[in-house]
Amino acid sequence: RRKEMKWMQSIGIRGIKVDFFGGDKQVTMQLYEDILADANEYGLLVIFHGCTLPRGWERMYPNYASSEAVLASENLHFSQGSCDNEAFNACLHPFIRNTVGSMDFGGSALNKYYNSDNAPRGSRRMTSDVFALATAVLFQSPVQHFALAPNNLTDAPEWAINFMKEVPTTWDEVRFIDGYPGKYVIMARRHGDKWYVAGGNAQKETVKLKIALPMFTPGKQVRIFSDNEELQGNVKPIKVSKKQELQVTMPCNGGILITE
Repeated sequence: RRKEMKWMQSIGIRGIKVDFFGGDKQVTMQLYEDILADANEYGLLVIFHGCTLPRGWERMYPNYASSEAVLASENLHFSQGSCDNEAFNACLHPFIRNTVGSMDFGGSALNKYYNSDNAPRGSRRMTSDVFALATAVLFQSPVQHFALAPNNLTDAPEWAINFMKEVPTTWDEVRFIDGYPGKYVIMARRHGDKWYVAGGNAQKETVKLKIALPMFTPGKQVRIFSDNEELQGNVKPIKVSKKQELQVTMPCNGGILITE
């Protein structure tokens, strides 16, 4: 292991993702820490995949980045059932799994079908582009993944590609705004002096809310990414009211994003 890590450091590799850990026996738990300790010596960040919940490693090892420890996005490719339940699960993770520690969920995809050419075969994504982008804020991991296919360079909305380029992966503050596990969720995260508000809806009914946004000054113009009932996304400027509130609408499998 140390020989491999020394070689990886010599060719400029900055991090590794290690998969798969079978069980939580003492010898396996020690293996996690051995990997982190050795990788730290060679300047390598570590993500664990196919693994247990993180046990405070982010406070013990400066090179620990994230752990999967969740039924992650690869399952969206494997089965339509996972796609059908994507929004429901996404409205659970911020309340349950991600509260424990950093969560390497995987890719936010813009393809409608989970294949390399976006052809109508295999599993089909049920959520909107805005929802896919919102998960980059709803799910906390210092290494986030965007699963882009070559066709996305021409068929994905420009606003979606631009958001992928600008969204941070580390945060200084998080605030819960509204939601209920498995139904819908709206959260805000701050990076430096810039706030990102994100939400998603798993309910069959459209969610219409007036949300309090005390992080934005009254009258401030922000950008809001939202969906119509057909899950077609758009982005437009809007001003925060004097009461520091905004009216938001999220259809089933849709989302919102609000940025400065």
